[in-house]
Amino acid sequence: MLLHSVSEVSAFEFSKLGVHILNVSELKDAKDLVIPISTDILGVNSQEILPTVYEDWNYVTVPITFDDIEDHKELDWQLFFDNAKTMKVIPIVRLTTKYSLEDKAWVVPNKKQIITQLDFLSKLNWPTEQRNIIVFNEVNHAAEWGGKVNPQEYTQILKFVSNWAHTEGKNYVVLPAAMDLAVPNSSISFEAFNYLNQMYAEDPEIFSYVDIWNSHSYPNPGFISSPTKYGKNSLRGFEYELDYLKAKTGEEYKVMITETGWMETKATSRWLSSYYTYAMQHIWSDDRVVAVTPFLLKGAPGPFAGFSFYDENDQPTNQFHAFKAALQKISEIDFPKVSYKN
Repeated sequence: MLLHSVSEVSAFEFSKLGVHILNVSELKDAKDLVIPISTDILGVNSQEILPTVYEDWNYVTVPITFDDIEDHKELDWQLFFDNAKTMKVIPIVRLTTKYSLEDKAWVVPNKKQIITQLDFLSKLNWPTEQRNIIVFNEVNHAAEWGGKVNPQEYTQILKFVSNWAHTEGKNYVVLPAAMDLAVPNSSISFEAFNYLNQMYAEDPEIFSYVDIWNSHSYPNPGFISSPTKYGKNSLRGFEYELDYLKAKTGEEYKVMITETGWMETKATSRWLSSYYTYAMQHIWSDDRVVAVTPFLLKGAPGPFAGFSFYDENDQPTNQFHAFKAALQKISEIDFPKVSYKN
């Protein structure tokens, strides 16, 4: 089952890499994760390697919630952006609302709330000229949209956010909510391309409001499949989405894969490093892929612990070590003439 290199290997751009975080305080650990050369491997003091490793820009995907606005967290977010500039990290900010315990769903935003959220972001000094925003999350789940799947309503919200953001004069880059590519049609979910078809039926121009596509291309079923698998619910799910967009619009879209990665189980544990290596060599190296931010930097304890790169004690998990080992292997493949000394 070990995945060996094959002839179609292409050089991987480390600057595509990032990670999905839940809190702006996690930036330093996020950057450290995606540095190709591990200080543990080199056996040197971290201060000696910093000038080299921070030459490349990387990404983080991070949510901003209504609570951030209501609790007046401008200073926290500005510090996050200032540190991101220093560390060379490009934020992908996902607009998020507020979870309703009564409805057991994320509330549907109204226009006033959207304007307030964008105004909050517009007043901040971002680390890059381009300001990437995601217009909410996996809306083909009822739990992500007020307890009801409603592609017609989301279409109108996406248009509103895009129009407002683009008139701000702040160089916003708009990404749509990523689809969950694995769910079926049911009372609480729509199959992804059914959802997209209903958006298109609501407004055949809807995808023109999107600047870069957003994908959650997980190795399904169960977040444990081999990266060699093909299919819309595989690690290559973004390819099917981009083909769909090409057929509908005639346009070639770039894509940010803002969630992906394996759940660690007894079945996947020993293969994680080779899985990540294969993905970097053969899938995420696709020229259309702008960014890849695996889910999740810190998700323990809780339902996301199996994905987490750090455990509940803030210690690196097997996911972390597997990812780092893959980065080291790819760096040796792409830069075989470089040698490092202790």
